[in-house]
Amino acid sequence: MTSSQTSSRASSLSSSLTLTATPADALIDVPRHLVVRGAAPGAHVTLTARTARAGGVVWHAQATFVADADGVVDVARDAPVSGSYRGVSAMGLVWSQVPEDGKSRDVFPQPVMAPLLTTVVAQAGGGESSSVSFTQRLAAEGVTRREVRDDGLVGTLYLPPDDGPHPAVMILNGSGGGINEPRAALYASHGYAAFALGYFKGPGLPDYISNTPLEYFKNGMDWLRRTVQPAHDFVALSGQSRGGELVLLLGATFPEAVSAVIGYVPSALIHSAQNACDPAIGREGPTWLLDGKPLPHIWENNRTASWAPFDEGPPPHRHTKAMLTALDDPQAVERARIPVEKIRGPVMLLSAEDDGSWPSSLYSRMVTQRLAAHSHPYAVEHLDFDHAGHAIVFPYVPTTQLIYAHPVSGKISTSGGDPEANAYADERSWAGVQAFLAQAVAERAQSQGQS
Repeated sequence: MTSSQTSSRASSLSSSLTLTATPADALIDVPRHLVVRGAAPGAHVTLTARTARAGGVVWHAQATFVADADGVVDVARDAPVSGSYRGVSAMGLVWSQVPEDGKSRDVFPQPVMAPLLTTVVAQAGGGESSSVSFTQRLAAEGVTRREVRDDGLVGTLYLPPDDGPHPAVMILNGSGGGINEPRAALYASHGYAAFALGYFKGPGLPDYISNTPLEYFKNGMDWLRRTVQPAHDFVALSGQSRGGELVLLLGATFPEAVSAVIGYVPSALIHSAQNACDPAIGREGPTWLLDGKPLPHIWENNRTASWAPFDEGPPPHRHTKAMLTALDDPQAVERARIPVEKIRGPVMLLSAEDDGSWPSSLYSRMVTQRLAAHSHPYAVEHLDFDHAGHAIVFPYVPTTQLIYAHPVSGKISTSGGDPEANAYADERSWAGVQAFLAQAVAERAQSQGQS
């Protein structure tokens, strides 16, 4: 990266006030250093950030700071005195952004390989102003994208710039369906052959999660191994929400095929189809099939489960309230438990204490306790985030849109958490996942006698 790429060019409308952003062009998970110089000591300086995101919708945030004795505002050092966020946060002007249309939720570029451009304007009390722009990317230079329609699979493969071989990760979405390309692109940017596999609500796929065969995902792992021939035969699974439930279930069902499991806001239990169900089957119908037969789930023959805490009352609803009623039937819980002790590899869990969709903190503790009870011989890590909600992704993206219509059922819900805690969870979870994967790959290589 050249010096012109690592430090932005500030454009100033005055002779003194300057705003810089460093680096000017980098991956989305790299924090930017925003600094204002040349303000009058003690002056109020307002920074306004604007980013055009999916669909061309502009997201914006604003914060006002007080310049120090040298006329400097350093966003990584200084807390704003007013504005869209509180406290010191280098990327507060990004994660606190809200959409100008008041309703958009998609924060990633379309297409995924496109850059996100944020423009920040600094306005000083005396009318002086300066602006700067920086670029966030999901895909590093040289990362390649390939649509996959082989062997009945529907997904997208992202590969790192060099020839490899690379360890591999298969990425699975939750009850919203579709293909999680943003996460795959970022995994590839960090050296992994990343396969985002869709299983419903994608081209040629079912519209609903109901009656999804687990063999489809085994086919996906087999295809990934044949296609990229991963380093050390390492294939990890990364899943979000229902995908977090799914990756634990796949690790337990096909242990010989799964090298490591990363469960974002996962479940310890097999659930019914819930909000992503085929209406003809219903939300208490099965989600997962194995050998053509439905797997027992927590709502099946449950004596205490009730949808009322979710269905009744004014929106936004909290799905977690209904999930907790199902846990009061211990026999149903045992029937629906995922046998995570069968997983033959390290496990990482990322959960949120204020999860509005289901009790991911409790579920994750259930997983770690079961693994400990069975003396799981591999690493187990659990990062649990106070005040955070269900939508843990990666840095640095807006975290403000907590209320949404479920993409399948249309039910108005809240994912929970608050924007600041969600932003912290995004940042720390991604750092934790990168460290976890690096260690898992190293241990896999060592076990195979490779350096």
